[in-house]
Amino acid sequence: IIYYLRRDEVQEAWTLANDLEPTVPREYILKGVVYAALGQQSGSVEPLKMAQQLFQLVGASASESDTIPGRQCMASCFMLLRQYEDVLVYLKSIKAYFPNDDDFNWNYGQACAAAHDYKEALEALLMVQQARYRTEFAYVTWLARCYIMTNEPARAWEAYTRMETSNDTVNLLQLIANDCYKMGHFYYACKAFDVLERMDPDPEWWEGKRGAAIGTFQKVVAKHETQDKLQEVVRMLRNTNNPQAEYMVNRVIQKWAQENGGGCREAPQNGVGLPRKTAWGYPAERRAAASESGVGLP
Repeated sequence: IIYYLRRDEVQEAWTLANDLEPTVPREYILKGVVYAALGQQSGSVEPLKMAQQLFQLVGASASESDTIPGRQCMASCFMLLRQYEDVLVYLKSIKAYFPNDDDFNWNYGQACAAAHDYKEALEALLMVQQARYRTEFAYVTWLARCYIMTNEPARAWEAYTRMETSNDTVNLLQLIANDCYKMGHFYYACKAFDVLERMDPDPEWWEGKRGAAIGTFQKVVAKHETQDKLQEVVRMLRNTNNPQAEYMVNRVIQKWAQENGGGCREAPQNGVGLPRKTAWGYPAERRAAASESGVGLP
């Protein structure tokens, strides 16, 4: 069973584990791991429920509750139940025993991020060394979110530019666009919405780009962002064949720049490839932010 699990041959491992009648804790744990892997691979709820019950059976037992495997089992049980605060209670109690363990750091990082402790999550995720984890889309997205939530949006954008174009890159773009917007990193939100809009002229992407452009402009006016960022935003707005974009550039941004001795020449293209779209967003939040920005739109 372990041989097949290490080779990611989950169906073969399950064929053997299904006939296993556990008699000792490690056999219950092994069967639970197989059911968890099967559920994650197939998307079926029933194997995950079976795994959760097996992990709880071991972790709550009198003989295992205070052991490292027992606490790992309870953490796995609560992870499957998506009770991340409870997961962290058990993982933190054994963290000192796994300082350089990729499996532990990956699980601990996920749990911290899901519980919104992004600083701790980022530290754990960056400790993961194995390529098989670091190239997983789940790892890249959690890492990008942690960067954004700890005020390092440029690193999240770098993670996107390193990816090859695929459906996964679309999901990452949307995560960057919406998380950056939510956190006030409007320049990177604008960049992400611009790529999405050029890929597919969906009005939702324009709404996001418009709101992010307004947010960037406001930060430049308040001297919280540099004017070179505004120049690139002007270029991105001119990618849109929309009269609102021309109004924003000519009547609002350029007027302000002239009155304040600045300029908004277009920045060069960044050469980012265009993937295909899937849905993900905060359109209501973006519309509200745009309407409250104080910049008039026709």
